[in-house]
Amino acid sequence: MRFRPVISSILSSIMPSSRSSWRSGTRLLPISRILLLSLFVIPARSEAGGGNGEKYVMQLGENWEISGGLPESAMLISLQGVANVGEPRLYFRYPPKWDYTFCDPLLAYYRSSRGMQFTDLKSPGEALDSLSRYAKGYVVWDRKVRTSLIVAFTAAGIHRAVAVTEDQIPLAERYGLKMVEDFRGKFTGWSDVRIYEWAYEKYWHECNKSFLVYMGGESGNIMKPGIADFGIHHGCFFTDASTNPRDTLEYAFAARLFGELKPLSIVIGWHSYGKDLESQHVTLASHFGLRVEGLHTLPNMSFNHQIPLSPGFRFRNNHNVQEGKSYIPEKKVYIACIQTYCLGLGAWTKPGRGEIPYAWEVTMNWSWLAPAMLQYFYDMATPNDYFLGSLSGPGYMYPRAVPPALLPSVVDTAYALMKTLDLNIFEIMEHSSYWSSGGIDDDLPKSIVDTYFARMPDVLGIANGYRPAHTFAVYGKKPFISYDYYLGEKRDEAEAAADLQELANLNPARPYFLLLHVREWSDIKRVKRILDRLGSGFEIVPLDLFMTMAGKNPTFKERFLPPLPGGSR
Repeated sequence: MRFRPVISSILSSIMPSSRSSWRSGTRLLPISRILLLSLFVIPARSEAGGGNGEKYVMQLGENWEISGGLPESAMLISLQGVANVGEPRLYFRYPPKWDYTFCDPLLAYYRSSRGMQFTDLKSPGEALDSLSRYAKGYVVWDRKVRTSLIVAFTAAGIHRAVAVTEDQIPLAERYGLKMVEDFRGKFTGWSDVRIYEWAYEKYWHECNKSFLVYMGGESGNIMKPGIADFGIHHGCFFTDASTNPRDTLEYAFAARLFGELKPLSIVIGWHSYGKDLESQHVTLASHFGLRVEGLHTLPNMSFNHQIPLSPGFRFRNNHNVQEGKSYIPEKKVYIACIQTYCLGLGAWTKPGRGEIPYAWEVTMNWSWLAPAMLQYFYDMATPNDYFLGSLSGPGYMYPRAVPPALLPSVVDTAYALMKTLDLNIFEIMEHSSYWSSGGIDDDLPKSIVDTYFARMPDVLGIANGYRPAHTFAVYGKKPFISYDYYLGEKRDEAEAAADLQELANLNPARPYFLLLHVREWSDIKRVKRILDRLGSGFEIVPLDLFMTMAGKNPTFKERFLPPLPGGSR
């Protein structure tokens, strides 16, 4: 085991002072140091650095059906996971409609900023001819049993193998690979939980426990395993076990896995759209103090993980508030826009970015999971692009579901990442009762808000919610502001403008600070057209200026989530 050089400069900034154990009555290592041991000390399967060896690039297809193009893409992605052990060698270009839209711009960035040169691969045969020497065999999955591919990804990571179907065996053997596992017919008639229990007994003891890969997302005949290369690269366990409490057996299995990970380990990937809800998935992970990093489609991470920051680079945000300067709001409506759902989803690569002040959630763990990839976004940012920390912790978590004694260390770790990334506004989302409350679940009690402000002393403010929420407060001229409006990508532009004008009429005190959540698929030109309809009584301002003025001139009423019966959070 050894520290990765690419994160060595970050480690010193994420070691807050010792806190009491989150297991009451037991003396353990402080949570922040457990974090370092469990996450930042990763089994040394690769070296951090761009690597000087030959690099390859290949275009993946648009069909991700088991009965169509998935077998070819799954084989190639598994090859990527093993071929990138030691140094980054294989990068994929994903189709235009892929969730993450930055594959081609990031490739161009690597070429221009790092001087990388790539050889194009045109076929699976060319890929195996160039890279099969890094694999130690192949695993056969059963096209008739979808879950067998998820188990095959686990086996591929353990054996450093590629995942193939029966039809692909001759191709794999043509390039000297031998069978190491054969799942044909093995799981016929088995339930998913039985398959996963079998995989647990066979592989769990050998798997990397810093990460658990959730190979969810699409269900049925479709699978989009963009994150699989990373999981294979690090020898992780793969699953899509349901986190819906009604699915008692799969839920118990998922809880068992979560319970065997150290606090603040990472559940990377995404829940299954066919089995459970996002809120159920994140709630269960948060109960065990784990952080979620999506999505299942996040591409090329076995490659991006190994590219370091440019020498001397420091993350610098586009701050608009000058220390010592007074900002006095006028009698008008101030709007700040926050684009949620992670950098790289939706609008970042679309036209219009830079035309209006816009705030973007930063996936803070990319600072060590994919440092050069995050540098790309900082380097490409316009003066109107402003970054904020998210989401609820050092990763996606729900604060009401986090064990209370662990929450301080969760906040400390998030704040340390914010300092590294030059962020001074944070964002919280709380949906731990979403599926059982009719969707009304965005608010927080005072005790939790107190913890964030106490442990994030230099923040300008904290944003909260997803849809409109009702928690508002001011802490020493630093506001806690919930969203007042959710702008979905399908909302008619005229109706959205009318909604904002109605909100302004319902909140007559001026200044009125209206925090706007923009769904990721709403591109900035569309948002600008909506805001241009509002007239001179409205002004779009940068988020840090918005928070600064709101904290010193609040016109909202303080409100927290009332304590629940029995002291429940």
